[in-house]
Amino acid sequence: MNLELRKIEIKDVVFDKDTEVKDGVLSICKQDIIDELMDDVNIKSIKIDIAKPGEKTRIIPVKDVIEPRIKVEGKGNGFPGVTSEMVQLGSGKVNVLNGVAVVTIGDIVGFQDGVIDMWGEGAKWTPFSKTMNIVVDIEPKEDLDLNTHETIVRVAGLKAAELIGKAGKDSDASLVEEYQLDDIFTETNKYPDLPKDAYVEMLISQGFLHDGYIYGVKSQKILPTLIHPNEELNGAIISGNCVAACDKITTYQHQNNSVIKDLYNRHGKDINFVGVVLTPELTTLEGKFRTCDYTTKLCKTLGVDGVIVSEEGYGNPDSDLLMICKRLEDSGIKTVLITDECSGWDGMSQPLADTTPEAIAVISTGNVSHVVELEPADKVIGRPETIATLAGGWEGCLKEDGSMVCELNAVIGATSGYHNLTVKLY
Repeated sequence: MNLELRKIEIKDVVFDKDTEVKDGVLSICKQDIIDELMDDVNIKSIKIDIAKPGEKTRIIPVKDVIEPRIKVEGKGNGFPGVTSEMVQLGSGKVNVLNGVAVVTIGDIVGFQDGVIDMWGEGAKWTPFSKTMNIVVDIEPKEDLDLNTHETIVRVAGLKAAELIGKAGKDSDASLVEEYQLDDIFTETNKYPDLPKDAYVEMLISQGFLHDGYIYGVKSQKILPTLIHPNEELNGAIISGNCVAACDKITTYQHQNNSVIKDLYNRHGKDINFVGVVLTPELTTLEGKFRTCDYTTKLCKTLGVDGVIVSEEGYGNPDSDLLMICKRLEDSGIKTVLITDECSGWDGMSQPLADTTPEAIAVISTGNVSHVVELEPADKVIGRPETIATLAGGWEGCLKEDGSMVCELNAVIGATSGYHNLTVKLY
């Protein structure tokens, strides 16, 4: 498969009468986008706003973040299996509005949403303080069941990103990223002396508000599955608006999976990157044994020498992470884990819910319980009072002056491993 991500550098985002890209400026016709999204009879109202880096703007409660794109060559636009007909992704040319993100907010359903600050202390902890954010506030109609409510908001955000992505259809790219990987036999013949490495990506898979989606299929319903890395970079995996905000893997982060990109950078140099194994994180002991055994079997069948395993969420999934590690290491496969920690406000609590002596190479993405003080915003997009309900917030953490005290739990992407991650090799 050969995938080109053609980056169109966007310098500014403004509202105007047409949705288009001109001279590096993305103009958005707000009403056109709202009219398209209001085709869903279950949506009561939609508001659209813009938040830019450095502005004293707070966005809350954030559900998902999506990168606007359009495929200009090849099959599969949008998110097949969800917003469009099912086709195989991973090949072709995609125009990307680089530096832009669609951020969805709306009435809170659970405690899984979060906050993005575009300036100050809060901006240090989220990658989305650096993107120009088009915030889509979706209000579904009353008396809908929670599953329908969640689905409406999630899909509306994806559709908004598709509509805005169309603006870049005829634009020239300032940078082209090419991702090409043939079948494992061809690649091994090319690089017979390089160690074969795979990426095991664990996806939260615990039911309502706790599922990722692969081509529209809930991750809870799959066995561990081998996919081509280009499929994920091309939009095959989307967020189910799940788990605590800090380690929620947003759709944007799937579209720009940093582990996949780093493995591609080393492919053919010091490793042979053979693919991605998607592994569901289930809640039953039987389910954990099944998925962890099956993940190990897939890696052994691929004949890999090393595996990187990343975790979505914390607590219950820690057991899956360590079970996979033990099985892989016992099979002679070197294993590196990427996970955050839940170490308490003072950082002294046991960081993971489980452990195993085989886990000797672990990359920490931070302590979800770390407390941050977020100063008052000049502008709040959304509902600041919801911080009391979010994971990482509590009654009284929103002060009268508009400042907040909360755990990183409440900050979108804070410990997801997508940014602020450095490893020293000795």
